[in-house]
Order: sequence, then C-alpha cells, then structure tokens
Amino acid sequence: MSQDQLPLFPLGVVLFPGGAIPLHIFEDRYKEMIGEALEAESEFGVVLATEKGMASIGCTATVEKTLRKYPDGRMDILVRGKKRFEIIMVNEERNFLQAAVATVTDEDNEEASEAVKQRVMSAWTKLMVLEHGGLVSELPDERRPDLSFVLGEAAGDLEFKQGLLGMKSERERMEALAEYLPSYFDKEKLRRHVRRVAPLNGFAKHMAEVVE
Repeated sequence: MSQDQLPLFPLGVVLFPGGAIPLHIFEDRYKEMIGEALEAESEFGVVLATEKGMASIGCTATVEKTLRKYPDGRMDILVRGKKRFEIIMVNEERNFLQAAVATVTDEDNEEASEAVKQRVMSAWTKLMVLEHGGLVSELPDERRPDLSFVLGEAAGDLEFKQGLLGMKSERERMEALAEYLPSYFDKEKLRRHVRRVAPLNGFAKHMAEVVE
C-alpha cells in the first residue's frame, strides 16, 4: 500500500506505533502542517532526523490532544503513533516536506520464545523501577502483538530504536531487545549510582564520563 504526499515532521526522536510523544509546535511551517492535520483529522509522518540525515523509515501520527494554544499560534500537542512507513520519494514543493510512502508491515507472525520474552520483560521492569524509583504499577500485556514496540520505548539509543522500527518480525525485535535491554539497564544503574554518590572529580568524574 502506498500513499502520496504524506506531510513529514523530521525530529530527533523515534516514534513507535501506539507510542505517544508531546510536541511543542513553534515554526511557521509546522504550525501550517499541524493546523491542516487537525482540520482534516489526517495523519503526518514522524521521522528521525540527526546530523547524519533523515531516516527512510518513520511512523505516521495523529494529534491525540491539543494541550495548549498560544496567542502567537504556537501549540503544545500530544501525538500518537499509528503505522510504519518507508519514504519512496521526497517532495519539497511546500513549506514543509512531503513524501510518497509505502506502508511497512511485518513479514511473519512468529512470536519470540518464552525465554526471550521473559528476559526482555525482566530488564524492562528493572528499568522502570530504576526510572520511577519504585514498583511498576502496571505491566504491559505479554500477549500484545506489538509488545516489542511497547517495551522498546525504554531503550535509550536512537540508532537502536530506529533499527527496531525497521525490523519486519516481532520475534526479531524481541530478540534484539533481549540483547540490548539487560546491558542498557546495567549501564544506566552504574551511571545513576556514580552521579548520586560520588563527587564529580578525579576517578569519580572519569567513571561518570565512561558510562555516559
């Protein structure tokens, strides 16, 4: 399935299907783009942009809620990820980028093994406890077909998250998370410990820089 002229919003984030991110809209071109999306209740594409350039795979989004409107036209919005897409051709005729895109879907319905799933869930839970300083009030449903995207939100590396977005198998994504999340948790735990208990000088400063 292809779609012509999907408005693009290049950002320094990776949006997953089902995920939500708050955005502050302040540039005129994006005020225009979001204004049209609100009026038509249509989708736009969120795509990762870094100093290396713009990614070829992104995620469509809709405005779930307008949080605040400012007198000068700026706005705070909450957007929700819908479906993945791949950019076929970019169009620069308007103030904001548009592109012809093709929908990205999984090529199989194979699930990860129970051992892999539990390894990911364990690491994710530890990360949430570390992040929030206590017990996790609600665990995601392990039967969800998009569980990898829910758990992948915890990843701290944009390049890894972008790779996850492009994978076309739930099993493949869960296996990648099983390798990534435990080591990421260990790194985060050490980084937070060093910053909390050690003065940032000498050896402690060196350690803090190493775990960044």
